[in-house]
Amino acid sequence: MATAIASGCATSVFNHASNVPLSAETPENMGAATDYVHKNAIFLSLSGGGLRAAAFSYGVLNALSEMKTEDGTLIDDVALINSVSGSSMTAAWYGLHGREGLSRFGPEVLQPGYERYMRMSLINPRNLLRLMAGGVNGHEDFRDALDQHVFRGATFSDIYSRPGPEIRIQATDLYHGIAFPFAPSSFEALCSDLSKFSVADAVAASMAVPLVFAPTVVRTYPQACRPFAPMFGPMISPPPEAPLGVHAISRAVADYRGSDPHFVKLADGGLTDNFGVTTLVNERVGFQSPYAPLTQREAVTIRRLLLVMVDASQGPNGKWTVSEDGPTGLQAALAATNAAIDSASREAADSLGHLLEDWQQSLVKYRCSLTPDEVRRLGGPDPWNCADVKFAVARIAVDGLPQPARNRISAIPTRLTLSAEDLADTIQAGHDVTFELPRIQSYLKDRVGVDK
Repeated sequence: MATAIASGCATSVFNHASNVPLSAETPENMGAATDYVHKNAIFLSLSGGGLRAAAFSYGVLNALSEMKTEDGTLIDDVALINSVSGSSMTAAWYGLHGREGLSRFGPEVLQPGYERYMRMSLINPRNLLRLMAGGVNGHEDFRDALDQHVFRGATFSDIYSRPGPEIRIQATDLYHGIAFPFAPSSFEALCSDLSKFSVADAVAASMAVPLVFAPTVVRTYPQACRPFAPMFGPMISPPPEAPLGVHAISRAVADYRGSDPHFVKLADGGLTDNFGVTTLVNERVGFQSPYAPLTQREAVTIRRLLLVMVDASQGPNGKWTVSEDGPTGLQAALAATNAAIDSASREAADSLGHLLEDWQQSLVKYRCSLTPDEVRRLGGPDPWNCADVKFAVARIAVDGLPQPARNRISAIPTRLTLSAEDLADTIQAGHDVTFELPRIQSYLKDRVGVDK
């Protein structure tokens, strides 16, 4: 737990690492499925934004669960959920409870709120000392509330033990300035066992706004390392022409696997990418295969993919632009941070269209190079049409709402306790904009039905 402030003097405020080393009992791929993408696939990337983001993304999941298909509903097509910050509560809950648990998310997770567990006042000198010493809130103020009242001691093995989408909760490695997804590959780099890691710790890390929260800490276990699978070679030792983001990951992995243990400090996932798409982009460009990050079997099976960015972020806010004075020092610091985050997020999101187009073309070329025997071995359909692949991207966003709903939801603050009215309106907004989105309707009409 976080170190306390003793005798009115600031000592370091930090959270102890709780992850454990790899062992002979660690299951392959930490127990996570390796082939989770089927012929129709929806990838969801959920943005940050406190409980507003958690509620908005919950509304999206509700809508997908109601949209009928020939063989179920659209939520059955969800194969991957990337999440950052507040929406990580939604992703983790869905990973643990599936569609059966959706009806309980509002009353059990959103409505109680979390600020009653937290140190909120900066007028309190003790809290100011904690802020300067590492973070106002430690795990005993927020993470423990998540663990006791929401996730109830669950670990990633509980997520991996049930059928459903791949859940990737994303934080930020502060030292290396890279996205850190709670995924088997990341913990393989740490030589640590993700299956035994607390879901609450991962969500708390993803939501750890600097200074408000002390970072979540995970440690490396160099003595427990085992070789990476061959597919990770281009990511670990990239060629000079590889993207800078891949080189940054390579440097981080080299540090993680150095001879001495390292302590990795993790903060809000939105610091590197508030839209939650960076991990997917890095895997696509880093693995250097025609189908990555799909497996060979998934590359043959898949026919329709819709990547959906769920954007509950706020636009510019505040009133200091209407007068000549301002911003204050705090406003300027927050605005500068937001500008850096928003700029990086927009660039990652803007690249998705080109990335998906290249991915689709590369995948078709690979599929068409396979022999009939290879197609059968990998589970391809009969009859086989190697070119029958369609990838698309969609964005579900607050700014896509009609007025006055757009202004209503945009005005809801980024907090960890919201009124029942704010929550209900945000959930309904996420639900309604999903139902009405043309790209969702196009995917619904174009998806591949039951094999005859």
